[in-house]
Amino acid sequence: MRLDLPTLFMMTTAVTVTVGMLFLLSWSQTRRERSLAVWGIAHIGGGIASLMLALRGQIPDSLSIGLANALMIGAYGLIWSGVRAFEGRGLQLDRALAGSAIWLGACAVPAFFESLAARVIIASTIAGLYCGSGALMIWRGRGEPLVSRYPALILLATYAALYWIRIPLAVTTPMPVSVAIASPWFAILCFAGTLFSVAIAFVLMALTKERAEREQRLAAETDALTGIANRRALVAGAERHLAVAPAALLLFDLDHFKTINDRHGHSVGDAALAAFCHIAASHLPPEAVFGRMGGEEFACLLPRLDERAAAHVAERIRTGVARFTHSDYPELAMSVSVGVAAESQIGGSLDYLLRRADDALYRAKRTGRNRVVISDEDALPLVADVPATGRAGRRSRVRVP
Repeated sequence: MRLDLPTLFMMTTAVTVTVGMLFLLSWSQTRRERSLAVWGIAHIGGGIASLMLALRGQIPDSLSIGLANALMIGAYGLIWSGVRAFEGRGLQLDRALAGSAIWLGACAVPAFFESLAARVIIASTIAGLYCGSGALMIWRGRGEPLVSRYPALILLATYAALYWIRIPLAVTTPMPVSVAIASPWFAILCFAGTLFSVAIAFVLMALTKERAEREQRLAAETDALTGIANRRALVAGAERHLAVAPAALLLFDLDHFKTINDRHGHSVGDAALAAFCHIAASHLPPEAVFGRMGGEEFACLLPRLDERAAAHVAERIRTGVARFTHSDYPELAMSVSVGVAAESQIGGSLDYLLRRADDALYRAKRTGRNRVVISDEDALPLVADVPATGRAGRRSRVRVP
C-alpha cells in the first residue's frame, strides 16, 4: 500500500496540535510543572511545521522549507528544554532555539538552500542531537524511580537514531524533488513522526503523573517536622525487611524533652528533635529503616544485625547526642535512652520486637537515662563496655569504639 505523504503530514498536524493542547491543559491544572507548558508549545509548533511541510509547492519555499523546518527543529529543542525542566535544570531556551537559528542562517546561503541532501543532513543532525541529549538527561535522572522513565529514554534515543540514519541515506539515496513523489523512506519517517508524537506525549505525561503521585506518597509517609519516615511508613518498611531477613530494633526516647520545651520553647524543642534525627541518621547504615513513632520517641530497624551490633550503633548515636550543642543556647543539653531488641529468625513479628525494645527502653529510663539497654540484659554503663549474652547464656562484654 502506498502511503500518501501530504495526507500523512496533515494527519501528523492534527495529532500533534491536539497533543500540544492536552499538554497545555495539563499544565493549566499543575502550573508548578513548567515542562508541561514547554512540551505543549513544542508540539503545537511541530504541528504547524507539519502543516507547512504538507503545503510544499502551494506556498513559497521560504515558508514550506525554511520556516517549516526551523519550527520543527525548534520543537525538538523545546522538548529537550522541557526534559531539562523536568529534571530540575534550567530551561535554557537560548540553546533550545539555537538549532532553529543555525538552520535559518544556513538557509540564507543559496547553495545550501538548493541542496536537498545538505538540508536533510543539517536538520537531521540538529534534531537528533536534541533527542539524544534529552535521552541522556532522562538516563542521568534515573535516581528518581519512575516507571515511565525508561520508555521515554528509549523513545528519544530511538528517534535520535532515526534522524541520524537519514544522514547517510541523504548521501547514498537519490533525493526526490517534490514531496508528492517522495520516496517511501520519507513516508515511513513521517508516519514514525506521528507515532512518536503520540507515544512521547503519553510517556511524558505519565512521567509527570508518576512524579506527582510519588511526591504525594512521600509526603504521606514523611514526618513533616523531622523529614524522616512517620510511624506508618516505619512500620511498613520494617515489616518488609523482617519478612526476608532477621533484624534488630532500636527504640529511642529523648530524655527530659518536656523540660526542653518548657524552658526554651517549642521552637527549640522542634530544633532538638530535628538535630537528633540528623545525628542518628549520620550513624545509621544505608539499609536502616528510621522513623518517628510520635512525640520524642523514635525507632530504627537494622536489617541483618544482632543485638551486639545494634548496641554498637545505638551507643554511637547516644554518644553523638550527648555531645550536641546549640549555638544560641549553650546551656541546652540533650541525651537519649535506647532500648535494643533483636529477632534472629526470618519473618519475625514487629510487634514482638517493639514490646521487647520498649521494655528495654523503660529499664534504661528507670536506671538513670542516657544509656543503652539490651532486651533481657542490664543497663549499659556510661563507659564503653556493652553487656551482651553469649551462646550459653553467660554475660560477655562488647567493646564499643
